[in-house]
Amino acid sequence: MKMKKEIDSPLFESRSGKGRTAYKIFAASEFLAICYICVYRLTQIPAAYHGRWAWVGLSMAELWFVISWFLFQFSRWNPVYNKTFKDRLSHRYEKVLPGVDVFVCTADHVIEPPIMVVNTVLSVMAYDYPPEKLTVYISDDACSELTFYALLEASKFAKHWLPFCNKFNVEPRSPEAYFSSPQNPNPNPIMDSSFEFIKNEYEKMKDRIESASMHGKVPSDSRQQHTAFRQWDKVSSRHDHPTILQILIDGNSQPLPTLVYLAREKNPKYHHNFKAGTMNALIRVSSNISNGSIILNVDCDMYSNNSQSLRDMLCFFLDNKGKEIAYVQFSQYFFNLTKNDLYGGSYLLGNQIELPAMDGNGGPCYTGSACFHRRDTLCGLKYEDRESVNILEDQNHRKEKQSIHVLEETSKILANCTYEDNTQWGKEIGVLYGCPTEDVVTGANIQSKGWKSKYFNPPDARKGFLGAACTTLLHDLVQNKRWSEGNLMTALSKWSPLFHGGKLPVILRLQYSSFNLWCFHSFATLYYVTVPSFCLLQRISLFPEISSRWVIPFAYAFLSSYFLSLGEFLTCGGTLQGWWNEQRMWVFRRTTSYFFGFIDSLLSLMGVKHSGFVVTPKVSEDEVKQRYMKDVMEFGASSPMLIILATIAMFNLYSFGWRLNIVLFKALGVQILLSGMIVLINLPVYEGLFFRKDNGKMPFSVTCKSVILSLLACAAAIYLQ
Repeated sequence: MKMKKEIDSPLFESRSGKGRTAYKIFAASEFLAICYICVYRLTQIPAAYHGRWAWVGLSMAELWFVISWFLFQFSRWNPVYNKTFKDRLSHRYEKVLPGVDVFVCTADHVIEPPIMVVNTVLSVMAYDYPPEKLTVYISDDACSELTFYALLEASKFAKHWLPFCNKFNVEPRSPEAYFSSPQNPNPNPIMDSSFEFIKNEYEKMKDRIESASMHGKVPSDSRQQHTAFRQWDKVSSRHDHPTILQILIDGNSQPLPTLVYLAREKNPKYHHNFKAGTMNALIRVSSNISNGSIILNVDCDMYSNNSQSLRDMLCFFLDNKGKEIAYVQFSQYFFNLTKNDLYGGSYLLGNQIELPAMDGNGGPCYTGSACFHRRDTLCGLKYEDRESVNILEDQNHRKEKQSIHVLEETSKILANCTYEDNTQWGKEIGVLYGCPTEDVVTGANIQSKGWKSKYFNPPDARKGFLGAACTTLLHDLVQNKRWSEGNLMTALSKWSPLFHGGKLPVILRLQYSSFNLWCFHSFATLYYVTVPSFCLLQRISLFPEISSRWVIPFAYAFLSSYFLSLGEFLTCGGTLQGWWNEQRMWVFRRTTSYFFGFIDSLLSLMGVKHSGFVVTPKVSEDEVKQRYMKDVMEFGASSPMLIILATIAMFNLYSFGWRLNIVLFKALGVQILLSGMIVLINLPVYEGLFFRKDNGKMPFSVTCKSVILSLLACAAAIYLQ
C-alpha cells in the first residue's frame, strides 16, 4: 500500500496565488471609477468647436486604456505557482531517464563573443544528469571559424571542468559566472588545489579565445592540428556556404555529454528564416545523432544557473499529468542588471505574476529561450495521439558501429537549404516561419491543438537561467520594437491566438491579446503625452477642475493603478527607484518602440518591407558599462526614436513652464500636473540633452532637431489659439 502511494504521488504540485479575492474587489472599484470617467467624457463635451476635436481624441485614447485595462485583469486573477519533487523523481526514474538535447543558438561572433558562447555551452554540459543521456548542439548562423575554435578549446577544458563541478557540486556552472562571483567561490579547503588548477586552465583558455577574436583569425598551430578548419575553405561568406557539422565530443566513447557544432547551409537564393530556420535544422540534425525525447533551447547569452533544472523539468513531463504537457517554460532572469534596473529589463511582474497567470489559464507562452519541449510536439504530434508516445523509451537511432564521419555526413544533408522544399517544415512541423516572434507563434499553435504548458519559477531555489540584459537605451528600444512588431504580426496572421486559437481557452486567448496588441498602446500614449500639453498652451481644458467632484474618479484611477504597480513591484523584490525607472521605460517604449513596430508591421503587410531578425548586442564597451552600473542612462548614437523622446520631453517642458502662472485649482490644473509628470519622467533626457559631457550624452544632432521641432509645435499651438 505504501509503495503504491509512492508511485501515485505527484512529481509536482500547483498552488493558486494569494489575495485573489481582495484583488477582484479592488478591480471592481477601479471599474467603477472608469465608468464615471466614461460618463464624464460623454456628458461634458465642450461646446466650442476648437476644443471638441481634442476632447474626442482624448476619449478615444482613454477608451483604448480601458480595453487594455480589461485585458490586464486576466494577468492578475488566477496566478498558479508550481513546486517540484525531485527526490520522488530520482527514486522512481533515475535508471531510465530520457535523453535530452540542448540547442544553443548564436548568430554573430562580434556582438555575441565566442567566450560568452563557450560559457553558456559549458554551463549546460555540466548539468547534474547522466552524460550519456545529454547532447549539446551549438548552431552558429554566422559560420564563424572563431566560434568553432572557441568550442574546440571548450571541448578540451570540459574534461577538467565537468568532473570538478560534479565532485564539488559547484554553482553556477558557467565558469565565468563562478569565478567572478562576489562571494567566495572556494569555501572548502579540500578543493584548494583543484580550484586553483581549474581557474588557471580557464584563464588560459579565455586568453586564447579572446586573443583569436581580437586578431580575427585562428592560431596557425590550431588550424594545422585540426583538419576541420579546411571546411572553411569553401565558405564564400556567412551568407553563402555549405553545411559545416562537426562532432567535437563523442559521448559514446568518453564519459562526457556529446558536443556538436553546426553551421547550416546558407545560399542567397534561399530564405534562411532566421532563428526559426536554425531551430528546425537543429531538430532534424539532432534526430539523426541523438534524438533526445526532450529539447531545451537557450540563447547564447543565457547560461544555466542551476544544475538541477533538467530534473525540475522532468517532474512535469513524467508526472501522471505529464502526457498533456507540450513544453515547460522556465523563468528568465538577468545577471547584469543594475541595483535599480535602469532600463526596466528585469520583467519582474512578467516572471512572477503574468506568466503564472497564463499557467493558471492553460499554460504560458513560449518565450524563445529557457524552454523544454517534447520533441514529438515540435514535430507535429497530435494531442489525441499523446498516449502512444513514452518519453522514457530509448529513441536514440544511432548505431554503435556507425563511424563519426559517416554520422556527420548523413546529418549534413538535413541542414541543407533545399531540404525543406515541398515539406511542412515551418508550416505545421517545427518552429513556424513568417513572424519575427516565431517562438510565441509556435507555442500558441501547439496550445491551440489541445496541448498544455507549464511555467516554472522556483521562489526558494536558484533560478534556472540567467541572461544578459540591454545596457543602452537604444538597444532596449530596438529589442522592444522587434517584439512589438512580431506580436502584432502574430495577431494579424493565420495563427492569431484570438481568432484562430483552436482549443485555446478564451481567457488565455485574451491574455495573448494583451501583448499581441502592444503596438496600439503607442497611439493612445503619444496622444496623452502631446495633445493635453498642446491644448494647455491654447488654454483648452480637457479635464475637470481640481475643485470639481468629477476629478475624483480621474484621481482614483490614476493613483490606484500607480499604487498597485508599486506594491506589486516591491513585493516581487524590486526597489522604489527601480519601479520609477520601469514607469519611465513604459512611456519611452510606448512612444517609440511600439510606434515604429506598428509602422514596420504595416510596411511588411503591404510588401514594402520584409521583417528581419535583429540581434541585440550582448556586450558593451568598458566606458558604457561603467555608466550603466552607475544607473546613468546611455543615449549615444543618433536615432529617430531618440528624436521623438527628446521632442516630447522638450515640448512638455515648454508647456509646463509657459503655464506655471495658472493657479492649480482652476480648469487647467490637471493638465499642468500631467505635463509636470511627463517632465519628471524625462529628467534623464534633459540631463543628456544639456548637462552631460560624456560620450553617452544625447547626440548634438538630436538636441538641435528636438529643440526646433518642439519650438515649432509650441508656436503652432500659440498661433492657432
